[in-house]
Amino acid sequence: MEEVAERRGRRGGGGSARRAERTAPKIEFERFIERKIPNLEILNEEALEIIEYNAETVLEEIGVNFVENPAALQRWRDAGADVTGERVRIPRGLARELCKTAPSSFTQHARNPDRNVVIGGKNLVLAPVYGPPFVRDINGGRRYATIEDFRNFVKLGYMSKWLHHSGGTVCEPTDVPVNKRHLDMLHAHMTLSDKPYMGSVTEPSRAADSVEMSKILFGDKFVDENTVMTSLVNINSPLTFDATMMGALEVYAAANQACIISPFIVGGAMAPVSVAGTLTQVLAEVLAGVAYSQLIRKGAPVIFGAFVTSIDMNSGAPTFGTPEASQITAGAGQLARRLNLPYRSAGSFNGSKLPDAQAAYETANSLNNGLLSGVNFMLHSCGWLEGGLVSSYEKFVMDADQLGVLHRFAAGVDMSANGQAMEAIREVGPGGHYLGCDHTQANFKSAFWKTEVLDYKPYETWEEEGARDTVQLAHARVQKMLAEYQAPAMDPGIAEALADYVARKKAAEPDSFM
Repeated sequence: MEEVAERRGRRGGGGSARRAERTAPKIEFERFIERKIPNLEILNEEALEIIEYNAETVLEEIGVNFVENPAALQRWRDAGADVTGERVRIPRGLARELCKTAPSSFTQHARNPDRNVVIGGKNLVLAPVYGPPFVRDINGGRRYATIEDFRNFVKLGYMSKWLHHSGGTVCEPTDVPVNKRHLDMLHAHMTLSDKPYMGSVTEPSRAADSVEMSKILFGDKFVDENTVMTSLVNINSPLTFDATMMGALEVYAAANQACIISPFIVGGAMAPVSVAGTLTQVLAEVLAGVAYSQLIRKGAPVIFGAFVTSIDMNSGAPTFGTPEASQITAGAGQLARRLNLPYRSAGSFNGSKLPDAQAAYETANSLNNGLLSGVNFMLHSCGWLEGGLVSSYEKFVMDADQLGVLHRFAAGVDMSANGQAMEAIREVGPGGHYLGCDHTQANFKSAFWKTEVLDYKPYETWEEEGARDTVQLAHARVQKMLAEYQAPAMDPGIAEALADYVARKKAAEPDSFM
Protein backbone atom coordinates (compact mmCIF):
# COMPACT_ATOMS: atom_id res chain seq x y z
CA MET A 1 0.00 0.00 0.00
CA GLU A 2 2.87 2.36 0.76
CA GLU A 3 4.27 1.85 -2.76
CA VAL A 4 0.85 2.56 -4.33
CA ALA A 5 0.48 5.76 -2.31
CA GLU A 6 4.01 6.82 -3.21
CA ARG A 7 3.41 6.20 -6.92
CA ARG A 8 0.15 8.13 -6.87
CA GLY A 9 1.86 11.03 -5.16
CA ARG A 10 4.71 11.01 -7.62
CA ARG A 11 2.52 10.76 -10.70
CA GLY A 12 -0.48 12.93 -9.95
CA GLY A 13 -3.09 13.84 -12.50
CA GLY A 14 -4.71 10.40 -12.59
CA GLY A 15 -8.22 11.76 -13.16
CA SER A 16 -7.18 13.98 -16.05
CA ALA A 17 -5.29 11.12 -17.69
CA ARG A 18 -8.34 8.87 -17.49
CA ARG A 19 -10.55 11.59 -18.98
CA ALA A 20 -8.04 12.10 -21.79
CA GLU A 21 -7.98 8.37 -22.45
CA ARG A 22 -11.78 8.21 -22.73
CA THR A 23 -11.89 11.06 -25.27
CA ALA A 24 -8.81 9.99 -27.31
CA PRO A 25 -9.45 8.52 -30.79
CA LYS A 26 -9.41 4.72 -30.85
CA ILE A 27 -6.58 3.28 -32.89
CA GLU A 28 -7.55 0.07 -34.65
CA PHE A 29 -5.25 -2.84 -33.85
CA GLU A 30 -5.23 -6.61 -33.98
CA ARG A 31 -4.14 -8.99 -31.24
CA PHE A 32 -0.98 -11.05 -31.81
CA ILE A 33 -1.40 -14.01 -34.15
CA GLU A 34 -2.49 -17.34 -32.70
CA ARG A 35 -1.77 -19.95 -35.36
CA LYS A 36 -4.41 -22.49 -36.26
CA ILE A 37 -2.24 -24.04 -38.96
CA PRO A 38 0.55 -26.64 -38.66
CA ASN A 39 4.23 -25.74 -38.64
CA LEU A 40 6.49 -26.71 -41.52
CA GLU A 41 8.62 -29.70 -40.41
CA ILE A 42 11.49 -29.77 -42.90
CA LEU A 43 13.87 -32.08 -40.98
CA ASN A 44 13.15 -35.68 -40.06
CA GLU A 45 14.00 -37.18 -36.67
CA GLU A 46 17.35 -38.55 -37.82
CA ALA A 47 18.46 -35.15 -39.18
CA LEU A 48 17.43 -33.39 -35.97
CA GLU A 49 19.34 -35.87 -33.82
CA ILE A 50 22.47 -35.50 -35.97
CA ILE A 51 22.39 -31.70 -35.72
CA GLU A 52 21.79 -31.81 -31.96
CA TYR A 53 24.66 -34.27 -31.47
CA ASN A 54 27.01 -32.21 -33.63
CA ALA A 55 26.10 -28.98 -31.80
CA GLU A 56 26.99 -30.53 -28.45
CA THR A 57 30.23 -31.78 -29.99
CA VAL A 58 31.04 -28.21 -31.01
CA LEU A 59 30.45 -26.99 -27.45
CA GLU A 60 32.47 -29.81 -25.88
CA GLU A 61 35.43 -30.06 -28.25
CA ILE A 62 35.73 -26.63 -29.90
CA GLY A 63 34.03 -24.42 -27.34
CA VAL A 64 32.93 -20.79 -27.41
CA ASN A 65 34.76 -17.59 -26.49
CA PHE A 66 33.50 -15.24 -23.77
CA VAL A 67 35.77 -12.26 -24.41
CA GLU A 68 36.74 -9.62 -21.84
CA ASN A 69 34.30 -11.02 -19.28
CA PRO A 70 36.08 -12.64 -16.29
CA ALA A 71 32.83 -12.91 -14.33
CA ALA A 72 31.26 -14.96 -17.11
CA LEU A 73 34.27 -17.28 -17.20
CA GLN A 74 33.99 -17.83 -13.46
CA ARG A 75 30.28 -18.58 -13.73
CA TRP A 76 31.06 -21.24 -16.32
CA ARG A 77 33.82 -22.74 -14.15
CA ASP A 78 31.42 -22.94 -11.25
CA ALA A 79 28.85 -24.64 -13.50
CA GLY A 80 31.32 -27.35 -14.52
CA ALA A 81 32.68 -26.11 -17.85
CA ASP A 82 36.33 -26.36 -18.89
CA VAL A 83 37.70 -22.81 -19.15
CA THR A 84 41.06 -22.12 -20.78
CA GLY A 85 41.84 -18.45 -21.25
CA GLU A 86 38.64 -17.02 -22.75
CA ARG A 87 37.61 -20.33 -24.32
CA VAL A 88 34.73 -22.16 -22.62
CA ARG A 89 34.23 -25.84 -23.43
CA ILE A 90 30.88 -27.10 -22.20
CA PRO A 91 30.51 -30.81 -21.37
CA ARG A 92 27.91 -32.67 -23.39
CA GLY A 93 24.47 -32.22 -21.88
CA LEU A 94 25.34 -29.34 -19.53
CA ALA A 95 24.06 -26.49 -21.69
CA ARG A 96 20.89 -28.39 -22.56
CA GLU A 97 20.24 -29.09 -18.88
CA LEU A 98 20.71 -25.43 -17.96
CA CYS A 99 18.29 -24.38 -20.72
CA LYS A 100 15.47 -26.37 -19.11
CA THR A 101 14.73 -23.60 -16.59
CA ALA A 102 13.98 -21.04 -19.34
CA PRO A 103 10.20 -20.60 -19.81
CA SER A 104 8.51 -21.99 -22.93
CA SER A 105 6.46 -18.81 -23.21
CA PHE A 106 6.04 -15.51 -21.40
CA THR A 107 3.90 -12.39 -21.43
CA GLN A 108 5.51 -9.09 -22.33
CA HIS A 109 3.43 -6.36 -20.75
CA ALA A 110 2.65 -3.08 -22.48
CA ARG A 111 1.61 0.11 -20.69
CA ASN A 112 -1.79 -0.48 -22.30
CA PRO A 113 -2.74 -3.97 -21.08
CA ASP A 114 -4.80 -4.51 -24.24
CA ARG A 115 -1.48 -4.51 -26.13
CA ASN A 116 0.18 -7.23 -24.02
CA VAL A 117 1.73 -10.01 -26.10
CA VAL A 118 2.37 -13.67 -25.29
CA ILE A 119 5.63 -14.86 -26.87
CA GLY A 120 5.84 -18.61 -27.42
CA GLY A 121 3.55 -21.54 -28.12
CA LYS A 122 1.51 -21.14 -31.32
CA ASN A 123 1.72 -17.33 -31.21
CA LEU A 124 3.42 -14.89 -33.57
CA VAL A 125 4.29 -11.35 -32.45
CA LEU A 126 5.26 -8.90 -35.19
CA ALA A 127 7.79 -6.10 -34.56
CA PRO A 128 9.26 -3.52 -36.99
CA VAL A 129 12.70 -3.13 -38.55
CA TYR A 130 15.66 -2.74 -36.18
CA GLY A 131 19.03 -1.03 -36.51
CA PRO A 132 19.43 0.78 -39.88
CA PRO A 133 21.58 3.94 -39.84
CA PHE A 134 19.87 5.27 -42.98
CA VAL A 135 16.29 6.07 -43.91
CA ARG A 136 14.65 6.52 -47.30
CA ASP A 137 11.46 8.10 -48.54
CA ILE A 138 10.11 9.12 -51.91
CA ASN A 139 10.96 12.80 -51.39
CA GLY A 140 14.24 12.85 -49.46
CA GLY A 141 15.85 9.75 -50.90
CA ARG A 142 18.49 7.91 -48.88
CA ARG A 143 19.95 9.84 -45.95
CA TYR A 144 21.24 9.39 -42.41
CA ALA A 145 18.45 8.85 -39.92
CA THR A 146 17.52 11.51 -37.35
CA ILE A 147 15.58 11.47 -34.11
CA GLU A 148 12.64 12.97 -36.02
CA ASP A 149 12.70 9.96 -38.35
CA PHE A 150 12.84 7.67 -35.33
CA ARG A 151 9.79 9.28 -33.80
CA ASN A 152 7.94 9.09 -37.11
CA PHE A 153 8.57 5.35 -37.34
CA VAL A 154 7.35 4.83 -33.78
CA LYS A 155 4.18 6.72 -34.72
CA LEU A 156 3.72 4.62 -37.85
CA GLY A 157 4.19 1.48 -35.78
CA TYR A 158 1.60 2.64 -33.29
CA MET A 159 -0.85 3.43 -36.09
CA SER A 160 -0.29 0.11 -37.92
CA LYS A 161 -3.19 -2.27 -37.33
CA TRP A 162 -1.32 -5.54 -37.85
CA LEU A 163 1.85 -4.67 -35.92
CA HIS A 164 1.87 -5.86 -32.31
CA HIS A 165 5.12 -4.42 -31.01
CA SER A 166 6.83 -1.02 -31.14
CA GLY A 167 10.28 -2.59 -31.54
CA GLY A 168 13.59 -1.04 -30.59
CA THR A 169 16.07 0.82 -32.81
CA VAL A 170 13.66 1.31 -35.71
CA CYS A 171 16.40 3.48 -37.18
CA GLU A 172 19.64 4.83 -35.68
CA PRO A 173 19.21 8.58 -34.93
CA THR A 174 22.68 9.77 -35.94
CA ASP A 175 22.00 13.40 -34.95
CA VAL A 176 21.92 12.42 -31.26
CA PRO A 177 25.15 11.53 -29.38
CA VAL A 178 25.84 7.79 -29.25
CA ASN A 179 26.04 7.77 -25.46
CA LYS A 180 22.63 9.47 -25.10
CA ARG A 181 20.47 8.41 -28.03
CA HIS A 182 19.15 5.33 -26.20
CA LEU A 183 17.41 7.70 -23.78
CA ASP A 184 15.59 9.53 -26.57
CA MET A 185 14.68 6.29 -28.32
CA LEU A 186 13.23 4.70 -25.19
CA HIS A 187 11.39 7.91 -24.35
CA ALA A 188 9.81 7.88 -27.83
CA HIS A 189 8.63 4.27 -27.51
CA MET A 190 7.22 4.92 -24.04
CA THR A 191 5.37 8.13 -24.85
CA LEU A 192 4.45 7.97 -28.56
CA SER A 193 3.11 4.41 -28.41
CA ASP A 194 1.48 2.14 -25.86
CA LYS A 195 2.61 -1.09 -27.49
CA PRO A 196 5.43 -3.24 -26.01
CA TYR A 197 8.98 -2.12 -26.73
CA MET A 198 12.62 -3.23 -26.66
CA GLY A 199 15.46 -2.02 -24.45
CA SER A 200 18.96 -0.83 -25.31
CA VAL A 201 21.80 -3.37 -25.65
CA THR A 202 24.69 -1.23 -26.91
CA GLU A 203 26.30 -0.98 -23.46
CA PRO A 204 25.39 -2.54 -20.08
CA SER A 205 24.74 0.87 -18.48
CA ARG A 206 22.23 1.61 -21.24
CA ALA A 207 20.45 -1.64 -20.47
CA ALA A 208 20.35 -0.47 -16.84
CA ASP A 209 18.84 2.85 -17.98
CA SER A 210 16.20 0.87 -19.88
CA VAL A 211 15.26 -0.98 -16.69
CA GLU A 212 15.14 2.24 -14.65
CA MET A 213 12.97 4.06 -17.21
CA SER A 214 10.65 1.05 -17.34
CA LYS A 215 10.29 1.25 -13.57
CA ILE A 216 9.21 4.87 -13.91
CA LEU A 217 6.65 3.84 -16.54
CA PHE A 218 5.28 0.71 -14.83
CA GLY A 219 6.36 1.05 -11.19
CA ASP A 220 9.28 -0.68 -9.45
CA LYS A 221 7.32 -3.63 -8.11
CA PHE A 222 5.58 -4.35 -11.41
CA VAL A 223 8.90 -4.49 -13.31
CA ASP A 224 10.46 -6.67 -10.61
CA GLU A 225 7.63 -9.18 -11.01
CA ASN A 226 6.86 -8.97 -14.76
CA THR A 227 8.56 -8.84 -18.15
CA VAL A 228 8.12 -5.46 -19.87
CA MET A 229 11.03 -5.59 -22.36
CA THR A 230 12.27 -7.99 -25.01
CA SER A 231 15.73 -7.04 -26.23
CA LEU A 232 18.09 -8.29 -28.93
CA VAL A 233 21.41 -9.87 -27.91
CA ASN A 234 23.47 -10.83 -30.95
CA ILE A 235 26.24 -13.42 -30.86
CA ASN A 236 29.39 -12.55 -32.79
CA SER A 237 29.29 -15.62 -34.98
CA PRO A 238 31.19 -17.84 -35.15
CA LEU A 239 31.13 -18.89 -31.50
CA THR A 240 32.04 -15.59 -29.82
CA PHE A 241 30.17 -13.81 -27.01
CA ASP A 242 31.42 -10.25 -26.52
CA ALA A 243 31.40 -8.35 -23.25
CA THR A 244 29.04 -5.61 -24.49
CA MET A 245 26.18 -7.87 -25.52
CA MET A 246 26.73 -10.27 -22.62
CA GLY A 247 26.82 -7.31 -20.25
CA ALA A 248 23.39 -6.24 -21.49
CA LEU A 249 22.15 -9.84 -21.20
CA GLU A 250 23.36 -9.96 -17.60
CA VAL A 251 21.44 -6.79 -16.73
CA TYR A 252 18.23 -7.96 -18.36
CA ALA A 253 18.32 -11.55 -17.13
CA ALA A 254 18.96 -10.39 -13.56
CA ALA A 255 15.95 -8.07 -13.85
CA ASN A 256 13.71 -10.84 -15.31
CA GLN A 257 13.53 -9.04 -18.66
CA ALA A 258 13.58 -11.07 -21.88
CA CYS A 259 16.47 -11.37 -24.31
CA ILE A 260 16.61 -12.79 -27.82
CA ILE A 261 19.80 -14.89 -28.04
CA SER A 262 20.46 -14.54 -31.73
CA PRO A 263 23.43 -15.75 -33.80
CA PHE A 264 24.12 -13.31 -36.64
CA ILE A 265 24.56 -15.71 -39.54
CA VAL A 266 25.75 -14.88 -43.05
CA GLY A 267 26.21 -18.30 -44.62
CA GLY A 268 29.64 -18.69 -46.18
CA ALA A 269 31.12 -15.90 -44.06
CA MET A 270 30.03 -16.41 -40.44
CA ALA A 271 28.82 -20.00 -40.80
CA PRO A 272 29.35 -22.93 -43.19
CA VAL A 273 27.80 -22.77 -46.65
CA SER A 274 25.69 -25.88 -45.97
CA VAL A 275 22.26 -25.82 -44.31
CA ALA A 276 23.05 -28.61 -41.84
CA GLY A 277 26.39 -27.05 -40.90
CA THR A 278 24.79 -23.66 -40.30
CA LEU A 279 22.03 -25.20 -38.17
CA THR A 280 24.68 -26.98 -36.11
CA GLN A 281 26.50 -23.72 -35.38
CA VAL A 282 23.26 -21.84 -34.70
CA LEU A 283 22.16 -24.45 -32.18
CA ALA A 284 25.56 -24.52 -30.45
CA GLU A 285 25.59 -20.75 -30.07
CA VAL A 286 22.00 -20.56 -28.84
CA LEU A 287 22.54 -23.39 -26.34
CA ALA A 288 25.53 -21.56 -24.86
CA GLY A 289 23.75 -18.19 -24.77
CA VAL A 290 20.50 -19.44 -23.27
CA ALA A 291 22.40 -21.55 -20.74
CA TYR A 292 24.39 -18.48 -19.70
CA SER A 293 21.19 -16.48 -19.17
CA GLN A 294 20.04 -19.18 -16.77
CA LEU A 295 23.35 -18.99 -14.89
CA ILE A 296 22.50 -15.34 -14.26
CA ARG A 297 18.94 -16.08 -13.14
CA LYS A 298 17.05 -19.36 -13.36
CA GLY A 299 13.75 -18.83 -15.13
CA ALA A 300 14.81 -15.63 -16.90
CA PRO A 301 12.74 -15.34 -20.13
CA VAL A 302 14.74 -15.89 -23.29
CA ILE A 303 14.09 -16.48 -26.99
CA PHE A 304 15.93 -18.82 -29.39
CA GLY A 305 17.01 -16.45 -32.18
CA ALA A 306 18.22 -17.14 -35.71
CA PHE A 307 19.05 -14.28 -38.07
CA VAL A 308 19.94 -16.06 -41.28
CA THR A 309 21.08 -14.92 -44.69
CA SER A 310 23.36 -16.27 -47.38
CA ILE A 311 26.08 -14.53 -49.36
CA ASP A 312 26.58 -13.69 -53.00
CA MET A 313 29.85 -15.44 -53.79
CA ASN A 314 30.68 -12.95 -56.54
CA SER A 315 30.21 -9.66 -54.65
CA GLY A 316 30.29 -10.78 -51.02
CA ALA A 317 26.97 -9.02 -50.40
CA PRO A 318 24.29 -10.70 -48.26
CA THR A 319 21.31 -12.19 -50.08
CA PHE A 320 17.77 -12.60 -48.79
CA GLY A 321 14.62 -14.56 -49.51
CA THR A 322 16.67 -17.51 -50.74
CA PRO A 323 15.61 -21.17 -50.48
CA GLU A 324 18.60 -21.97 -48.27
CA ALA A 325 17.63 -19.28 -45.76
CA SER A 326 14.09 -20.66 -45.75
CA GLN A 327 15.38 -24.15 -45.02
CA ILE A 328 17.50 -22.88 -42.12
CA THR A 329 14.59 -20.84 -40.75
CA ALA A 330 12.30 -23.87 -40.79
CA GLY A 331 14.95 -26.20 -39.36
CA ALA A 332 15.86 -23.81 -36.55
CA GLY A 333 12.18 -23.60 -35.66
CA GLN A 334 12.10 -27.35 -35.15
CA LEU A 335 15.23 -27.19 -32.98
CA ALA A 336 13.74 -24.38 -30.89
CA ARG A 337 10.55 -26.32 -30.28
CA ARG A 338 12.56 -29.38 -29.19
CA LEU A 339 14.24 -27.14 -26.61
CA ASN A 340 10.79 -25.86 -25.58
CA LEU A 341 11.85 -22.26 -26.24
CA PRO A 342 10.14 -19.36 -28.04
CA TYR A 343 11.61 -18.75 -31.50
CA ARG A 344 12.65 -15.55 -33.28
CA SER A 345 13.50 -15.43 -36.99
CA ALA A 346 12.47 -14.11 -40.44
CA GLY A 347 11.29 -10.59 -41.31
CA SER A 348 10.77 -8.30 -44.30
CA PHE A 349 14.25 -9.23 -45.53
CA ASN A 350 15.53 -8.11 -48.92
CA GLY A 351 18.68 -6.76 -50.52
CA SER A 352 17.06 -4.23 -52.83
CA LYS A 353 18.00 -0.55 -52.80
CA LEU A 354 14.38 0.50 -53.47
CA PRO A 355 10.93 -0.77 -52.44
CA ASP A 356 10.61 -2.46 -55.83
CA ALA A 357 9.82 -5.92 -57.23
CA GLN A 358 13.02 -7.45 -55.83
CA ALA A 359 12.18 -6.10 -52.39
CA ALA A 360 8.63 -7.44 -52.64
CA TYR A 361 9.60 -10.93 -53.84
CA GLU A 362 12.31 -11.42 -51.24
CA THR A 363 10.20 -9.97 -48.45
CA ALA A 364 7.21 -12.17 -49.30
CA ASN A 365 9.42 -15.26 -49.32
CA SER A 366 10.79 -14.43 -45.89
CA LEU A 367 7.52 -13.34 -44.24
CA ASN A 368 5.57 -16.36 -45.41
CA ASN A 369 8.36 -18.74 -44.52
CA GLY A 370 8.55 -17.24 -41.04
CA LEU A 371 4.86 -17.82 -40.48
CA LEU A 372 5.06 -21.43 -41.65
CA SER A 373 8.26 -22.12 -39.69
CA GLY A 374 6.64 -21.45 -36.33
CA VAL A 375 8.34 -18.13 -35.55
CA ASN A 376 7.04 -16.62 -32.30
CA PHE A 377 8.71 -13.19 -32.45
CA MET A 378 9.40 -11.66 -35.85
CA LEU A 379 11.70 -8.66 -35.62
CA HIS A 380 12.15 -6.67 -38.89
CA SER A 381 8.61 -7.59 -40.00
CA CYS A 382 8.21 -4.24 -41.79
CA GLY A 383 10.39 -1.44 -43.15
CA TRP A 384 13.63 -3.30 -43.96
CA LEU A 385 15.50 -2.25 -47.12
CA GLU A 386 19.00 -2.60 -48.61
CA GLY A 387 20.12 -5.55 -46.52
CA GLY A 388 19.15 -3.83 -43.28
CA LEU A 389 21.03 -0.59 -43.90
CA VAL A 390 17.85 1.41 -44.58
CA SER A 391 14.50 1.94 -42.87
CA SER A 392 12.10 2.88 -45.65
CA TYR A 393 8.97 4.90 -44.92
CA GLU A 394 7.10 3.56 -47.92
CA LYS A 395 8.18 -0.02 -47.43
CA PHE A 396 7.22 0.19 -43.76
CA VAL A 397 3.56 0.73 -44.61
CA MET A 398 3.67 -1.65 -47.59
CA ASP A 399 5.00 -4.43 -45.34
CA ALA A 400 2.74 -3.54 -42.43
CA ASP A 401 -0.24 -3.84 -44.76
CA GLN A 402 0.90 -7.28 -45.92
CA LEU A 403 1.20 -8.48 -42.33
CA GLY A 404 -2.59 -8.67 -42.47
CA VAL A 405 -2.17 -11.54 -44.92
CA LEU A 406 -0.24 -13.47 -42.26
CA HIS A 407 -3.04 -12.90 -39.77
CA ARG A 408 -5.67 -14.22 -42.16
CA PHE A 409 -3.65 -17.23 -43.36
CA ALA A 410 -2.71 -18.22 -39.80
CA ALA A 411 -6.38 -18.31 -38.80
CA GLY A 412 -6.85 -21.46 -40.83
CA VAL A 413 -10.01 -22.54 -42.66
CA ASP A 414 -13.39 -21.78 -41.11
CA MET A 415 -15.27 -25.07 -40.92
CA SER A 416 -18.30 -23.76 -39.03
CA ALA A 417 -21.75 -24.00 -40.58
CA ASN A 418 -21.26 -20.48 -41.91
CA GLY A 419 -17.87 -21.44 -43.34
CA GLN A 420 -19.28 -24.52 -45.07
CA ALA A 421 -21.80 -22.25 -46.85
CA MET A 422 -24.16 -25.10 -47.73
CA GLU A 423 -27.23 -22.85 -47.52
CA ALA A 424 -25.62 -20.48 -50.04
CA ILE A 425 -24.90 -23.35 -52.43
CA ARG A 426 -28.53 -24.51 -52.12
CA GLU A 427 -29.88 -20.98 -52.61
CA VAL A 428 -27.89 -20.21 -55.75
CA GLY A 429 -28.03 -23.62 -57.39
CA PRO A 430 -26.77 -24.40 -60.91
CA GLY A 431 -26.09 -21.46 -63.21
CA GLY A 432 -26.71 -18.69 -60.66
CA HIS A 433 -24.32 -16.28 -58.95
CA TYR A 434 -23.53 -15.52 -55.34
CA LEU A 435 -23.39 -11.70 -55.41
CA GLY A 436 -26.88 -11.19 -54.04
CA CYS A 437 -27.45 -14.32 -51.97
CA ASP A 438 -28.09 -14.10 -48.23
CA HIS A 439 -24.77 -15.67 -47.27
CA THR A 440 -22.78 -13.14 -49.32
CA GLN A 441 -24.80 -10.24 -47.90
CA ALA A 442 -24.15 -11.45 -44.37
CA ASN A 443 -20.40 -12.01 -44.85
CA PHE A 444 -19.09 -9.65 -47.53
CA LYS A 445 -17.63 -7.11 -45.10
CA SER A 446 -15.32 -9.62 -43.46
CA ALA A 447 -15.08 -12.47 -45.97
CA PHE A 448 -11.83 -11.34 -47.59
CA TRP A 449 -8.73 -9.58 -46.30
CA LYS A 450 -8.60 -5.95 -47.46
CA THR A 451 -5.49 -3.98 -48.29
CA GLU A 452 -5.11 -0.35 -47.23
CA VAL A 453 -2.28 0.34 -49.70
CA LEU A 454 -2.59 -1.65 -52.94
CA ASP A 455 -4.79 -0.55 -55.88
CA TYR A 456 -7.59 -2.69 -57.34
CA LYS A 457 -9.56 0.05 -59.07
CA PRO A 458 -10.51 -0.04 -62.77
CA TYR A 459 -7.85 1.22 -65.16
CA GLU A 460 -9.76 4.41 -65.97
CA THR A 461 -10.15 5.35 -62.29
CA TRP A 462 -6.50 4.53 -61.58
CA GLU A 463 -5.38 6.73 -64.49
CA GLU A 464 -7.65 9.61 -63.46
CA GLU A 465 -6.16 9.51 -59.94
CA GLY A 466 -2.63 9.97 -61.26
CA ALA A 467 -1.62 6.46 -62.36
CA ARG A 468 0.19 6.01 -59.04
CA ASP A 469 2.48 3.04 -58.52
CA THR A 470 2.74 1.17 -55.21
CA VAL A 471 5.48 3.41 -53.82
CA GLN A 472 3.39 6.52 -54.47
CA LEU A 473 0.36 4.88 -52.89
CA ALA A 474 2.46 3.92 -49.88
CA HIS A 475 3.82 7.47 -49.60
CA ALA A 476 0.26 8.81 -49.50
CA ARG A 477 -0.52 6.27 -46.77
CA VAL A 478 2.50 7.42 -44.74
CA GLN A 479 1.39 11.03 -44.94
CA LYS A 480 -2.18 10.15 -43.94
CA MET A 481 -1.09 8.08 -40.95
CA LEU A 482 1.31 10.72 -39.63
CA ALA A 483 -1.30 13.47 -40.13
CA GLU A 484 -3.90 11.48 -38.17
CA TYR A 485 -1.53 10.39 -35.40
CA GLN A 486 -2.45 11.29 -31.83
CA ALA A 487 -0.32 10.12 -28.93
CA PRO A 488 -1.92 7.65 -26.53
CA ALA A 489 -2.91 9.17 -23.19
CA MET A 490 -0.29 9.08 -20.44
CA ASP A 491 -0.47 10.03 -16.78
CA PRO A 492 1.14 13.53 -16.56
CA GLY A 493 3.12 12.49 -13.49
CA ILE A 494 4.74 9.60 -15.33
CA ALA A 495 5.41 11.76 -18.39
CA GLU A 496 7.12 14.35 -16.20
CA ALA A 497 9.20 11.73 -14.39
CA LEU A 498 10.38 10.18 -17.65
CA ALA A 499 11.32 13.56 -19.14
CA ASP A 500 13.18 14.44 -15.95
CA TYR A 501 15.13 11.16 -15.97
CA VAL A 502 16.20 11.68 -19.60
CA ALA A 503 17.24 15.30 -18.94
CA ARG A 504 19.27 14.39 -15.83
CA LYS A 505 21.06 11.49 -17.53
CA LYS A 506 21.93 13.62 -20.56
CA ALA A 507 23.29 16.42 -18.39
CA ALA A 508 25.46 14.03 -16.38
CA GLU A 509 28.09 13.43 -19.10
CA PRO A 510 29.48 15.15 -22.21
CA ASP A 511 28.27 14.23 -25.67
CA SER A 512 30.09 11.46 -27.51
CA PHE A 513 29.59 10.48 -31.15
CA MET A 514 32.02 7.56 -30.94
